[in-house]
Amino acid sequence: MKNLFFDFDGTIADTQVGIVRAIKYFVKKMNLRPLSEEQYISFIGPALLRSIPKFYPELSEKEIFKALDFYHEYYQNQGVFQLKIFPGLLNELSLLKNNGYNLYVASAKPEIMVKKIANHFDLNKYFDGLYGASADEKTRITKTAILKYAMDSTHSLKENSVMIGDRQTDIDGGKNNDVKTIAVTYGFGPLKEIKDSDPDIIIDKPEEILDAIQKISN
Repeated sequence: MKNLFFDFDGTIADTQVGIVRAIKYFVKKMNLRPLSEEQYISFIGPALLRSIPKFYPELSEKEIFKALDFYHEYYQNQGVFQLKIFPGLLNELSLLKNNGYNLYVASAKPEIMVKKIANHFDLNKYFDGLYGASADEKTRITKTAILKYAMDSTHSLKENSVMIGDRQTDIDGGKNNDVKTIAVTYGFGPLKEIKDSDPDIIIDKPEEILDAIQKISN
């Protein structure tokens, strides 16, 4: 397994502050009913175009995109950098690179945002490629489509690739592309969701990633 595809939110970084503030911003702007903190957190990971109608089914398609515009109004100006890289993660990325692995990001964030964050936090030295949702957030929003795009762009073979993430969408995306999957419990995905997604292996901290890859490679 030489090609490692990482989810971003909840796998590389704790992005809760910026994302939740951006969600609360569009909720307030559109006079929508407030959600619980648990519900706000559940937005993190899956594509917003899937999550918004899930919690606000009364919204029309036009209103959903209006909510998305308000979200980005806050997130692009403030929320994008309101995050913390998980402790131990950068050391593990360095170890993985030193062991000859190719590291990529495959995120449901718009690709332009992934690259903006990577530049700000000096992450480009760890990753060989950064891949995310399409700019219009319509044509490439599912983790299945994003991972396929990332694998095609890097000429990665399924038998040599692994998807690493904290939500069921990450594991499903990996399975739908016929690659091995590693689920992490230190992110935003509830433990039941992680177990129900049936990944190849579950780990509890970033320092276990290399060991997990070696285990599923044997």
